[in-house]
Amino acid sequence: MKPVIMAGGSGSRLWPKSRAALPKQFLALTNEQTMLQNTISRLDGLDMEPAIVICNEAHRFLVAEQLRQQERQNGGILLEPVGRNTAPAIALAALHAQLGGEDPVLLVLAADHLIKDSSAFHKAIGHAQELAEQGKLVTFGIVPDSPHTGYGYIRKGEQLDQAETGFSVSQFVEKPDLATAKKYVDNGDYFWNSGMFMFKASRYLEELEKFAPDILSVCKQAISAESHDLDFVRIDAEIFASCPDDSVDYAVMEKTQDAAMVPLDAGWNDVGSWSSLWETAENKDKKGNATVGDVMLCNVNNSYINAEQRLIAVVGLDDVVVVETKDAILVANRHKVQDIKTIVNELKAQNRPEFEFHREVFRPWGSYDSIDNGERFQVKRITVNPGEKLSVQMHHHRAEHWIVVSGTAKVTNGEETFLVTENESTYIPIGVIHALENPGKVPLELIEVQSGSYLGEDDIVRFSDRYGRTEG
Repeated sequence: MKPVIMAGGSGSRLWPKSRAALPKQFLALTNEQTMLQNTISRLDGLDMEPAIVICNEAHRFLVAEQLRQQERQNGGILLEPVGRNTAPAIALAALHAQLGGEDPVLLVLAADHLIKDSSAFHKAIGHAQELAEQGKLVTFGIVPDSPHTGYGYIRKGEQLDQAETGFSVSQFVEKPDLATAKKYVDNGDYFWNSGMFMFKASRYLEELEKFAPDILSVCKQAISAESHDLDFVRIDAEIFASCPDDSVDYAVMEKTQDAAMVPLDAGWNDVGSWSSLWETAENKDKKGNATVGDVMLCNVNNSYINAEQRLIAVVGLDDVVVVETKDAILVANRHKVQDIKTIVNELKAQNRPEFEFHREVFRPWGSYDSIDNGERFQVKRITVNPGEKLSVQMHHHRAEHWIVVSGTAKVTNGEETFLVTENESTYIPIGVIHALENPGKVPLELIEVQSGSYLGEDDIVRFSDRYGRTEG
C-alpha cells in the first residue's frame, strides 16, 4: 500500500496563523507536530511504502524539511505548478506510482485532518484494503456525532461483507441545511464525506478514463515529461495548466458503479475553522475555554484563545476566538468564524503582506524575522541552519550590515571569503556579490540591517543557489 498525501490548499479559514506561504497543514495546531507530520505519524504500525506527497511549488521546501525532521523517506514530492483540484492531483500520483511497473493500492489522505483514535483508523484501513483489492473505489464515511452543515454526506447502500465493515455507496449528498442534516443523522444511513479514499492505482485511472478522459489525457502528457530536482518531482507546467479543475468526487466517485464506503468512528475532524479547534480541544477549563500560550481570563466562557508572542487578557466575554501572531490579531465571535475568509480576501485585494506571509518567513536554509522597519531601513533577525547556505546574490538598491549574535558565519563579500563569529560584524555594499553560509554544527543567528532606497524581497539577483532558485 502506498499513501498519497495531498498537502495543497491555502487554509484561509485559520488566518492569521495560516497564510498563503504557510498554510495550516504545515502548522502545529493540535500538538507539537505539524498537521502534515501527524498525518504521516498516524500511519506508523501499518505495512506502508514511503508516501507520495503532493504540494504546491511554493511549499516544496516546507514539505521536505518537515519530512526530514521526522527522518522519513518519501515516495516522491510531486509539485503542482498550478492547483487543479483533487481529481488531477490523484491522477498524477497514480501515474507516478505505476512508473516502476507496479500497481499499488493507494491510500489517499489530506494533510490537514485530525484523527484522534489511530487504532480505529488502522482497522478501517484494513477493511478498506480488502475492498480495494477487489477493485472497489473506497471512501471513508465518518460516523456523524452532530447535524453538521459544513460537510457533504454519503448514504450507505447494501452491505458488502459479513462483518458489516463495508457498504456500497447509495448516494453522495451536497452540504445540507440544518433541518436536512438533522434528518440525515437521525436516519443512521448517512455519513460525513471525509475526503479520504483507497483504490488500486489502475482502477482509479480506468474510471477516470471512463468519466473524465480529458483529465487523464492531460495528466499523462504532463507526467511523461517529469523531471527530478533534489527531493522533488516536477511535471510540465504548461501542459498541466490546461487540465480541467475537478474534484475526485465529481469526476469519479459520484459516477462509478464500484464506489464503496467503510465507516470510520475515530475522532475525525477536518480542522476547517477556529471553532473546530475549540470543539476538539482536550484541555478546556471548567468554563469551556481552550487556551494556548500566555493567557489570563476573567469571567470568560466557551472561548478559544491562542497567544503566540504576547500576553492576552480577556474579560467578560463568551463564545469568542482570539488569535495573536507577531503581526496580526484576530478577534471573532466563535459562531461567525466562517466569515474570516472575507477578511482574507480583502487583505489579498489590498495586496497586504499579511495575506501571504508571516512576519517570520521560512526559507530552505532557515528563516528571517522582520523585527523593525522605516522609510529607508529594515532590521531582520536571520537564522541559518547548520550546513546551509543562502544563494550567491547581489542587490541593486540596498546595502546590508550583518552582526553575528550566535554561531559562526562564513561570508563571501566580493572577492573575499572569511569567518565572522559572535559579536563581530561585516558590511555588504550595494551591488557587491555576496553569500552567507553556516559552516558550523549549531544554528547561526545574526541581525541584518538593510538600508537603501528600495528594500523589497524582489531586489535579489541570484547567481548560484543550491535550492534551484537561480533566475534563468
